[in-house]
Amino acid sequence: MPILNSVYRHREHGGDLSDLAAYHASGGYSSLRQAVAMKPDEVLYAFHRSGLRGRGGAGFPMGRKASFLPSDAALAKYLVCNADESEPGTFKDREIMEFNPHQLVEGMAIAGFAIGAERGYIYIRGEYEEQARALDEAVAAAREAGFLGSGIAGSGVTFDLTVYRGAGAYICGEETGLLESLEGKRGQPRLKPPFPAVKGLYASPTLLNNVETLAAIPPIIEHGPDWYADMGTEKSPGTKIFSVSGHVQQPGNYEVILHETTLRELIFDLAGGLRADREFKACWVGGSSVPVLDASALDTPLDYESLQAAGTFLGSGGCIVMDDSACIVRASLRLASFYRHESCGKCSPCREGTTWMEKMLQRWVDGDGRIEDLEMMEALFGRISGKVLCALADGAVAPIASAVSLFRDDFVRVIEDGSPPPAPMTPELARA
Repeated sequence: MPILNSVYRHREHGGDLSDLAAYHASGGYSSLRQAVAMKPDEVLYAFHRSGLRGRGGAGFPMGRKASFLPSDAALAKYLVCNADESEPGTFKDREIMEFNPHQLVEGMAIAGFAIGAERGYIYIRGEYEEQARALDEAVAAAREAGFLGSGIAGSGVTFDLTVYRGAGAYICGEETGLLESLEGKRGQPRLKPPFPAVKGLYASPTLLNNVETLAAIPPIIEHGPDWYADMGTEKSPGTKIFSVSGHVQQPGNYEVILHETTLRELIFDLAGGLRADREFKACWVGGSSVPVLDASALDTPLDYESLQAAGTFLGSGGCIVMDDSACIVRASLRLASFYRHESCGKCSPCREGTTWMEKMLQRWVDGDGRIEDLEMMEALFGRISGKVLCALADGAVAPIASAVSLFRDDFVRVIEDGSPPPAPMTPELARA
């Protein structure tokens, strides 16, 4: 699953870049040497000027987020990388960590220097065994080579990293739930404010960003922030990795310059298009927690503003494609079941609301639906969204609510016919 070679160094440079020698030969850690020769404020300004936005889903400007940390804090500052990547349909961070972990390590060292942190943590999801092993080896090699620890890259700066393995909970992808888990507590979201920039890990100022965001830092320092800002648009600069899966011929990770590629080009040109004799039906372009799109949105440019205008969000870039062989009602049930299972249960609207969404969808699939259930479901959406501590409930509602809105005829047909069509039999299953 190749990542196109633009911002994120990859195997196209030659060799496996999980090896320090190969990464160093490709120019790795030169950005760290360059950064520690600058003033921390100059590095922070480079983050600002580049326009880099958080690639984990929210899209908040990374430089602005870093600037929220108080400069005169009495407590130690921390840098935390969110490598939990539990969003269904998203697998870009996995590939960066497995095949190019040193670019993440270097990006974190630069960010740690910029905010004045001496300690960083990579919180990686429990299922990522190979990726955690690659990170452990990369951190150890970087430390031995002098790029982590005391006097990094020959400077007087101290910064070190710890890889922390989570236990496989989707809620720990939410930044405060992650911090709770990192502190050894149950992974549940905190009430905000205070925000992590003021009171984060161990009640200290903390900067959290995801893998793709932090790995973009070394080339920004190497080539300059204007180089990065000149790609894409003013509000959506740089490149973005989209993880394309579902009913496409060539699923994988594809890095594109924002706004220069449309959804149609991503699916039909880069990912090889649909299976033979099939038509496009739906797509969750930013992971499973964003509103679904239909064929009318295929010519939408891939950037934050254009996708929002089309009624969805860029999110984490987990592009799940569905053709006309599948049933949107069954797909909605699958998503509802996931979010019900992953709700931490702390907030009643989420705990109870996701349960009722799953129950109603299951009833429809089982052939026991009633047409008035649609109105009940729509009323339920408004009792969940915006009434909880974190974004999980909103992410649970968005794909279901948008599916009911865009494909209402499909839902009515399933309810009136008594059951949806069976799940499609793939050639692989037919041969099994």
